[in-house]
Amino acid sequence: MSEFWLISAPGDKTNLQAWERMNTVTSKSNLSSNSKFHIPDLKVGTLDALVGLSDELGKLDSFAESVIKKIAQYIGEVMEDSKDKVQENLLANGVDLISYLTRFEWDMAKYPIKQPLKNISEALAKQITQIETDLKTRAAAYNNIKGNLQSLEKKTVGNLLTRTLADIVHKEDFVLNSEYLITLLVVVPKSSYVQWQKTYESLSDMVVPRSTKMIAEDAEGGLFTVTLFRKVMDDFKAKARENRFMVREFYFDEKELKCEKEELMKLASDKKQQYGPLLRWLKVNFSEAFVAWIHVKALRVFVESVLRYGLPVNFQAMLLQPNRKSVKRLRDVLNVVFKHLDEVAAASIMDPGMDIPGLQLSNQEYYPYVYFKIDLSLLDCS
Repeated sequence: MSEFWLISAPGDKTNLQAWERMNTVTSKSNLSSNSKFHIPDLKVGTLDALVGLSDELGKLDSFAESVIKKIAQYIGEVMEDSKDKVQENLLANGVDLISYLTRFEWDMAKYPIKQPLKNISEALAKQITQIETDLKTRAAAYNNIKGNLQSLEKKTVGNLLTRTLADIVHKEDFVLNSEYLITLLVVVPKSSYVQWQKTYESLSDMVVPRSTKMIAEDAEGGLFTVTLFRKVMDDFKAKARENRFMVREFYFDEKELKCEKEELMKLASDKKQQYGPLLRWLKVNFSEAFVAWIHVKALRVFVESVLRYGLPVNFQAMLLQPNRKSVKRLRDVLNVVFKHLDEVAAASIMDPGMDIPGLQLSNQEYYPYVYFKIDLSLLDCS
């Protein structure tokens, strides 16, 4: 299961016994895999500052989660032909996400713990915001090339009535630079090939005899050339349409065709050149953003634990990976083990129908212990 619960309870002797009890029950009944989550001794500051920081960290948590989700999804878009390999590119500090979580260590170099909590929070916010800004810029540039390439490539597919003819026609198929003559391209249904050969010379006056030649064919029909005098062109087009022969509005321009081919090759080359560096940037910054997000979670646990359990700072954080089939049973075990931390909340959870005055539950799920969820399924791009 790719959902984790990051919880904390006081670190005194009574609660350490509760931890042991919880570990014994959960491992024996295979309810969850548990590991200690190490949070260093951070600077507490004032109670007012902690209350304000608690709200800010909640918003930062949601923002960081949205950024790593965007990066993961965009890696899936960029690796369009290898979507099955996306997950193996989602790493944090060079290891898979579960390993990073279960062996979490605070990055002292990036986020020095001697500074106030607000400074750490602001540094994390600045870092994540910068990653999001850079992602938007890089994605826009790559998407622009990809979009232009796709629109040009779309022209090379489809039937002969709609697709580009740049890669089909050749200079020798046309009478060029003539004041009087012009070569038209006509799409003829397969069932009408014989009729075309019999009638094209008589569809109008001044059609050059034996001037037709099929230069391309698809499942529905063929593309034929026909040469005639310019002054009967409109009359020929009208008569052709009456016989279900469709004249393509196409005039051979060697320079224009060359430009179209070169543009296609240039865009394909640009996309290929950008792919490697972009994917590398995405992988590096996914790791950076994910690591920052888990530090935000650690900060939240620290702040909420101090607000909930008081000073001096003494709590134990634990990371639980619930067994998918045992989520409710695990929650019940935790509520029983830690109900002494908040008897009122525990009673409400054990009996949801119970109306307890003064207990206000916010949108954040509330339990007798500090609890935050880490949901890695949001990164599933398959």
